Amino acid sequence: MALTSDYLTYTLRFRFEAGTSRGILTEKTSYIIRIYDTDDPSVVGFGECGPLKGLSYDDRPDFEERLAEVCQYFNQLDLQLFTWNIPIILNQVIGQELPSVLFGFETAMHDFLTGGQRVIRDGDFVKGHRSVPINGLIWMGSPDTMRQQIDEKLAAGYTTLKLKIGAIDFEQECDILASIRERYTSGQITLRVDANGAFAPDQAMNRLERLAQYAIHSIEQPIRQGQTDLMAELCRHTPIPIALDEELIGHMEYVDKFKLLKKIQPQFIILKPSLLGGMRHSDEWIELANRLNIGWWITSALESNIGLNAIAQYTAQFKPVMPQGLGTGQLYHNNFDSPLTIQQGHLFYHPEHAWNLSSLA
Repeated sequence: MALTSDYLTYTLRFRFEAGTSRGILTEKTSYIIRIYDTDDPSVVGFGECGPLKGLSYDDRPDFEERLAEVCQYFNQLDLQLFTWNIPIILNQVIGQELPSVLFGFETAMHDFLTGGQRVIRDGDFVKGHRSVPINGLIWMGSPDTMRQQIDEKLAAGYTTLKLKIGAIDFEQECDILASIRERYTSGQITLRVDANGAFAPDQAMNRLERLAQYAIHSIEQPIRQGQTDLMAELCRHTPIPIALDEELIGHMEYVDKFKLLKKIQPQFIILKPSLLGGMRHSDEWIELANRLNIGWWITSALESNIGLNAIAQYTAQFKPVMPQGLGTGQLYHNNFDSPLTIQQGHLFYHPEHAWNLSSLA
């Protein structure tokens, strides 16, 4: 038995122009890890590395070169299945400078160990007995476009909406939020907003006070990451619970994670395993958040259904009641067919539905 790894590049194409405060997205490149036994290549473990430009800690010009080096080093270890200790292997092969690669290899290794069945965390979710509640994501765009998205999500049964804000005029965004509240109370529809760091330091508190008029559940990353003193001040006085998102990226050491959360004391943190170094690092964030009385939920980061499947299974093991951010599987017109489906604001796994990864052959 000789375990080996390689990767394939796959370009995901959006069904629409996805607006964010960083610009318009029309496509996204992912790197699909494959791990298999050269003596029996019929069993393949798949994982996804999906660094996001301008955001990921490992967004670097030599990313693909580094990924190829990781695969080469992994292959030289001559690993035997019965000797696998996944955390030790990941640390030895990858280190902590490539969080998305950690996630891709970690999930591919778990998939291989379960026979290449795309099972990363066995349980009620993959057996089809439990679903995961999710929020409906409203992308930035013209007021009319955003209102159309909102109507579609409400008609599809979502009771929690997350609106991307910070790209169009703030007053127009407030008008959109006001129009929702005119139709639905906070008891009927939960509203989250995500500023992606768009607020200037001198305007942040005023905007938080304005947004509080619309019974907002939480706001993600109101100011750009790295301004920890100001973020801590905002979290102490905010009229709306603040959730750290981009702020967590790049903090790979346990002690560093603890110091960040202890200093800022946010009301929530958002966990994106692709950007944070996979499930093991997400476990550390969760343990620290629980210890410090900080709420949390888990969100995908524009992965294909390969990465989303791993994140959904990881999330489902916690049996969440609060809606999670796992509704991105419908974004692409060339996503992989999978057992994942969305119904009435919940993500389901239907084991009777087959995967179709023929485009990776």
